[in-house]
Amino acid sequence: MLKVKTFLAESPFVDPRINLAIEEHLLSHLSSHSVILYLWQNEHTVVIGRNQNAWKECRTSLLSEEKGTLVRRLSGGGAVYHDLGNLNFTFLASHLSYDFIRHIKVLVAAFRSIGIPASFSGRNDIFVENRKVSGNAFYQGKAGRYHHGTILIDVDIDQMVRYLQPPAAKLKAKGIDSVKSRVANLKEFNTSLSIDVVKKAIKASFLEEYGGEGENISLSDIMEKEEVKTLYKKYSNPSWIYGLSPDFDVEIENRFDWGHVALGFHVREGSVSQCHIYSDAMDGDLIASLAPFLKGVPLQGDVLAKALRRNFPESMPQEVQEMAYWLEKDWADMF
Repeated sequence: MLKVKTFLAESPFVDPRINLAIEEHLLSHLSSHSVILYLWQNEHTVVIGRNQNAWKECRTSLLSEEKGTLVRRLSGGGAVYHDLGNLNFTFLASHLSYDFIRHIKVLVAAFRSIGIPASFSGRNDIFVENRKVSGNAFYQGKAGRYHHGTILIDVDIDQMVRYLQPPAAKLKAKGIDSVKSRVANLKEFNTSLSIDVVKKAIKASFLEEYGGEGENISLSDIMEKEEVKTLYKKYSNPSWIYGLSPDFDVEIENRFDWGHVALGFHVREGSVSQCHIYSDAMDGDLIASLAPFLKGVPLQGDVLAKALRRNFPESMPQEVQEMAYWLEKDWADMF
């Protein structure tokens, strides 16, 4: 097994814009054969995935009225609510050192060491007694990749439900009636738990899995770095947070096994003049790359499907195959 150098970083901040800026900074400066465990918390925050529509995933007005913060992250996946009963983790690793299965082993072993019978299930979740306690998302940069996620320890679930509004199709697909019915706090299974106890368990499990002593990265003065200041401005910028959400001429959506997809079209003289694709799919880069392929294409499902396929002549990702089939089958004559 490849020997790697291990690092530990723990944010003293609870502002999501700072924490996301730090995360991106750490990713950009990864050394080869290294793995960083970064632990962080956000206060009263909704975080949406890279390709999501803010207004459809979050009750933005309510969140703003109640002094909450809305941010958009780099990774794909769905919207999540953070308060100080939640702990966030990020495993950042160079390309050669990245190993998602080892990251999951660290988390599951940590939970079990504090009396939580956790198991990994589905495409990106950790469950206890069939209820989700941790969700995960992913991003790939030039220097390496990260896998990050949430751990519900003592989160205000009622607040979570108030601010998040996942598509009904997503809930139906999972065979559940509400957000509240499918998630749980770790404290439900071990009432003596605290954030600090969980942090210590994860750090110990990380060092046991990877070895080494885990060199500490000080983040106390990191906001003085110009790069981090610039990243903070990016994550604070409304154009990054909200993106474009115009009134589309045509909107269609579907739920696949790998995620929810909504396509919005502006149409001029029967062809697509502008397209935007919203999704909670894990492969954020792939989804973000698809919209330009549909620009200028006649608004006919079978023609749109051909345009998608044409751009993947050798190896077509499953997501593209299924989207093309859906457009061809359900929308050939319905625009």
